[in-house]
Amino acid sequence: MGQGESRPERDEQPRQGTGAGAQPGSSDGRGAPRRPAARRRRVSELAPQGSVEQVFLATHKQLRPNRNGQLFLQVDLADRSGVITGRLWNASAADVDAFDDGDYVRVEGTTQLYSGSLQLILTSIARVDPRTVDETEFLVLGPADVERLDAELVALLGTVAPGPLSDLVAEVRADAQLMTAFCRSPAGVKQHHAHVGGLLLHVVTLLRLVDRVAPLYPAVDRDLLLVGTFLHDIGKTIELESERGFSYTDAGQLLGHVVLGMEILEEKIQAVQERTGAEFDPGTALRLKHMIVSHHGEYEYGAPKLPMTLEALLLHHLDSLDARLAGVVQLLDSEASLDGGWTQYQQQLGRKFFRGRG
Repeated sequence: MGQGESRPERDEQPRQGTGAGAQPGSSDGRGAPRRPAARRRRVSELAPQGSVEQVFLATHKQLRPNRNGQLFLQVDLADRSGVITGRLWNASAADVDAFDDGDYVRVEGTTQLYSGSLQLILTSIARVDPRTVDETEFLVLGPADVERLDAELVALLGTVAPGPLSDLVAEVRADAQLMTAFCRSPAGVKQHHAHVGGLLLHVVTLLRLVDRVAPLYPAVDRDLLLVGTFLHDIGKTIELESERGFSYTDAGQLLGHVVLGMEILEEKIQAVQERTGAEFDPGTALRLKHMIVSHHGEYEYGAPKLPMTLEALLLHHLDSLDARLAGVVQLLDSEASLDGGWTQYQQQLGRKFFRGRG
């Protein structure tokens, strides 16, 4: 059984109103009118051993076997406050086909704690008409937030001195399809900034940090660091699916965002050379590529190379800082309803976190 999975104690019990046969908003599947909906509780407000009957955004569904070989449906259920994993035991093909990643779904079930994480054991799940949903409940960043962040991105990159680096920025910004994906993509599937606009928020936060930290270290090339920061995760625009839920594309699974980012950078450098008629400085190109391949910092975290320039080293530490803090903030928010001042033990991080009392 995988980490965090609950043991199906009563796998053989029949379920009612599951899968495609359920008609959300009409009846409970037994002919009785559905009860008037109570105020929607966000993920961060859910407590263990509570009944749930409401709408979530389905972001990642999988059909998986349990330890006895029986299939269950696992799906990440999200709103703007966080994500909870839902599990439907004894899932059928109809249950799996009843909705797609990126759909809004009405679920019924009960919350429970397992291995320190809150999960939702489902009795039914079915697609709902998105026109009946208030999307502000599910978007961490609304269109106005994305527009504001994109404007800040432009302003920060506008401080790069005229020359090859600013030409490269202009070339990337001129690719409308790439920038649309950049502004929509998450920065991760689960760990940090896993929401629409997450990549944009992550990069703008890093650029703010660069703007403040680089002047403290005069040996650092601020312009190179700004542009490398802008481009370090550009491959995620291809690696991650962001139109319907968040998952890895085939290219993302086979190549990863580091390789994909290198390909995008090389393509844009070639475009700059063709447009300007001048060679892009090979040393600058090499340093930018090194920042992309080394930003994970360690071989064990997927870095093909360790950071070996000042700019690459600083990018790695700032990138790690923002990703780690954003992940912990998300954790503190998503466990806000649990008792006590501490989170549950986080096995991946090897610790609990204290969020204070009262």
